[in-house]
Amino acid sequence: MQRMVQLPFEPDNHDSRIRYCELHLQRDRLDDLPVYPLPEGYRFAMYRPGDRENWIAIERSAKELVSKEQGLDVWDSYFGWNEAELPERMVFVENDRGEKVATATAYFDIHRQDAPGTGWLHWVAVRREDQGRGLARPLIAHTLRLLRNLGYERVMLHTQTTTWLACKLYLDFGFAPTPENALRSRDGWRIMRALTDHPSLQAFEPASADEILSGKE
Repeated sequence: MQRMVQLPFEPDNHDSRIRYCELHLQRDRLDDLPVYPLPEGYRFAMYRPGDRENWIAIERSAKELVSKEQGLDVWDSYFGWNEAELPERMVFVENDRGEKVATATAYFDIHRQDAPGTGWLHWVAVRREDQGRGLARPLIAHTLRLLRNLGYERVMLHTQTTTWLACKLYLDFGFAPTPENALRSRDGWRIMRALTDHPSLQAFEPASADEILSGKE
């Protein structure tokens, strides 16, 4: 992957040294989804009662959550009131020892403000020690198919510049900045252009190294 700027460090896939900007993306079609098989030794599994702890552990390992307490709060906000639907919405990847190592959820706007037919790709995460093993693309593709099978016609997601590699992956899947976010978070998309030089971001002027750095060490 070609980067358009030189940074004083090699950025991690979840890096607070990068300036934080919220990024909102959308995919307007679900009839042209790519297929990515899981690597040998892994399989998909749907949520079962008691998987809350597995979900929190994966999200913490991936640095999406900083503590178990935060995980419990997030779970209650997004899923605790709707656990009856999770067996058809929350996906896990299991290894050959039965350990859950990755997760994503075919969900919806919990505030119910979206137009009809809009689903959400929520809380995609791969356990730190299983990253780089080719799990993310199959997981995303599988979850997008779940959304399509649930009747959704378009998909939204939120991410951020600090998880820039995940954002690049979503762009590879055909997601694009929402028109509103492209304006409101233009600096964020300029950062993404500088870090990835993604073909879909050519309209954004790349940020400079100084504009990318958050000031945190």
